[in-house]
Amino acid sequence: MFDFVHEKKRLVQIVLLLIILPFAFWGVDSYRKSDGAESLATVNGEKIHQQEFDDALRQQQGRMREALGDKFDPALFDKPEVRHSILENLVSQRLLMIQARAAGLTISEAQLAQVIAGIEAFHKDGKFDKQQYVTVLRSQNMSPLMFEARVMQELGMRQLTDAYTQNGYASNSVADNLIRLNEQQRVVSVSQIAPDAFLKHVTIDDAAIKAYYEKNSTEFQTPEQARVEYVTFSAEALQSQVTVDDAAVKKYYEEHQPEFGEQEQRQAAHILIAVAAQAPDAEKQAAKARAEQVLQQVRQSPAKFAELAKQYSQDPGSAAKGGDLGLFGHGMMVKPFDEAVFQLKPGEISGLVQSDFGFHIIKLLVVKPAKTLPLDEVKSAVTQKLKLQQANDRFAELAEKFSNTAYEQSDTLKPVAELVKMPVQQSAWLIKGQAGALPWTDKALQAVFAKEVVKDKRNSSAVEIAPNTLLAVRLLEYKPASTRPLAEVNDAIHQKLLRQQALDLASKQGKATLEQLQRGEKPNMEWKAVQTWTRAQRTAEGNELVRLVFQVNPAKLPAYVGVESEQGGYVLARVEAVKEATATDDARRARYMQQLRQLTGDELFQAYLADIKKHATISMKAFAADDKK
Repeated sequence: MFDFVHEKKRLVQIVLLLIILPFAFWGVDSYRKSDGAESLATVNGEKIHQQEFDDALRQQQGRMREALGDKFDPALFDKPEVRHSILENLVSQRLLMIQARAAGLTISEAQLAQVIAGIEAFHKDGKFDKQQYVTVLRSQNMSPLMFEARVMQELGMRQLTDAYTQNGYASNSVADNLIRLNEQQRVVSVSQIAPDAFLKHVTIDDAAIKAYYEKNSTEFQTPEQARVEYVTFSAEALQSQVTVDDAAVKKYYEEHQPEFGEQEQRQAAHILIAVAAQAPDAEKQAAKARAEQVLQQVRQSPAKFAELAKQYSQDPGSAAKGGDLGLFGHGMMVKPFDEAVFQLKPGEISGLVQSDFGFHIIKLLVVKPAKTLPLDEVKSAVTQKLKLQQANDRFAELAEKFSNTAYEQSDTLKPVAELVKMPVQQSAWLIKGQAGALPWTDKALQAVFAKEVVKDKRNSSAVEIAPNTLLAVRLLEYKPASTRPLAEVNDAIHQKLLRQQALDLASKQGKATLEQLQRGEKPNMEWKAVQTWTRAQRTAEGNELVRLVFQVNPAKLPAYVGVESEQGGYVLARVEAVKEATATDDARRARYMQQLRQLTGDELFQAYLADIKKHATISMKAFAADDKK
């Protein structure tokens, strides 16, 4: 989901006044309507466009870059399986959004404003600041339009997902059994059979070393290495070379007024007499008859609409509020409901409106007309947008020249550096097949070790190493792949073979000792001091030993188990006693039940998601290995 919201959101705890902020509410629809754009997937007829995929891709790249730092490799996102995973996640989100919309799960403008006002990243001097809001979003490559649309989608979907994830189930008996199993302890002592004790019994001759070297020659190969000079060129870097004057900002503002408008909002209340779309006709007729009776009462006493909604409406989300649905824009409700609301005048009450949820009686409460934000409020965002457009245009204009210059003047990188006003830099030693942080992605290394660079001593072709980022390289030094001679690795092989054979002897001795112990014999061995283990124990000897310890029958103690140690050698464990969990108190049971409810809630949601996917009409683009879209 939308992680930026999860990470930054802090809802206002006490609202002293109703805060309606002058956000750029340009509407979810205006963000999503891209009928002429390329679509990568469709979900029940709704398209997911390239722009949405690119946004999701950039966000995931940003999270990975922040998490991995210098180790981040953008080439990971060129892999078809990674791109498919991102698109599949967008499909799931869109499907949930469709389901939330069909269920009438929406939020009002006031609720959206309250959520955004509570995000500390947008605060200055402890309060929401519009300029800070725009600046932070710009740093995330987002506009207010995109952000607000996504927050609205996120909160709508959250209402749907919470219905499952927050309603998991757990019983006292299950919780008590889990506590008993999870908190049971076992008293254990261990004994190590270390391989070091067997080293003196092992001999390795030259023939064994030579045989290992010949059989495992690839282990001793050193890959190709190269050191290069290079020039990188990106649209982002070009922004510093771009200026935008006030006249251009004003002209864009005047020519793109719809971008700066807030769509008309309507506040309505309704009374729902529920009946499923798949219900038998008799049920539908009965529901319609009840709705007509309520409608008659509403028309007799229009001022009592809220009271009648509390009495008769079967919409659990709004009935207690007199049917009030808050403010919403065109297209945010199911189609029949939406069409009816936007035909009413304030105070007017509709006839029966049928949707997939049943029969609605709608009263229009308030109309909030559309408005246009002033230039001062959007100037910074427009300036940034124009700079980005000019930088992208400049990049597109220079990209071909960059590529042609690198090819045509292939004996030097100086002309391409001068063309794009970027420095010629030098790399450290690069190893073939070992990609790293930008700019040394897989594609960059392919260019470094290409024949034209290594053998022909020419500039590489221009390579796109990230969106709107090109690289050209030229060889400085080169080391071919080679196999290290036996004399150089002889000692390392000798030590490795010694260790392997000592490990084998330790393992054989350990297994033999375990058989003796399990037969009731008492071999001479040293046991460490007893320890108390739990099922969640993490030991130096490895998790497998813990698993075996808790498989021991507590009725037959002491009992012995053993495994090959993750640290080398063999480890034996003697289970001496079992300590049952203490009596369960209410607080501990409550903690376990909460965890169980969370687990079962997550399972419920995953089952729901799988089911709606099964019944949805979904098509997705298949990504090829060389496909960047």
